Amino acid sequence: MKQLRFWFDVISPYAYLAFERLPQVLQGHGVEVVYQPVLFAGLLAHWGQKGPAEIGPKRDWTYRQVAWLAHRHGIPMQLPAQHPFNPLALLRLGLACRGPFDTPNRWVCEQLMHHVWRGGADANDPQRLGELAQRLQPGLDPQGDEVKAALKAATARAAALGLFGVPTVEVDGRLFWGLDGLELLQGYLAGDPWFDGPAWDDAARQPSGIQRKP
Repeated sequence: MKQLRFWFDVISPYAYLAFERLPQVLQGHGVEVVYQPVLFAGLLAHWGQKGPAEIGPKRDWTYRQVAWLAHRHGIPMQLPAQHPFNPLALLRLGLACRGPFDTPNRWVCEQLMHHVWRGGADANDPQRLGELAQRLQPGLDPQGDEVKAALKAATARAAALGLFGVPTVEVDGRLFWGLDGLELLQGYLAGDPWFDGPAWDDAARQPSGIQRKP
């Protein structure tokens, strides 16, 4: 059985939509899914990028597009009261609910995602966070050093693997980025012969004609 790792940050609407669609994509394939929280801001800092919500026109397009995608796929979604927001409390809470792989199970991740992306409330409202923690009953202190170190280590590992965004699905050493990457993932799991050809590796060998100075 293949093990698939779903890297996500609850701040990303694409991660939420991909999380909701993943069971449909994996239907008929014998895979084991590990859900791995990671700090998206840490990946942005590593690669020297801005987040989509930090660029005005891109922010508008992102919210417009995810609203359409949610509508198209029949997934309930409302933007939280403030976005972007600091997701650390939620990511740490998830990691404090460790399962067999020292990561949260799907139910815990679902509670985190729905907390942010359903209802349109403030994701960091103290009362709501308290109610969520009471419901999840974490086995570790979400604000403890062990959990903080785990999130930091996961983010560093993600960057070392070459992750630059969320969601990213990792399987067999291959990385499938984004909601639209689920179509590639589905093809790979179905054994599409394209993946046996040179195109996947050739993409990384394409020479660059120009590099912009920092």
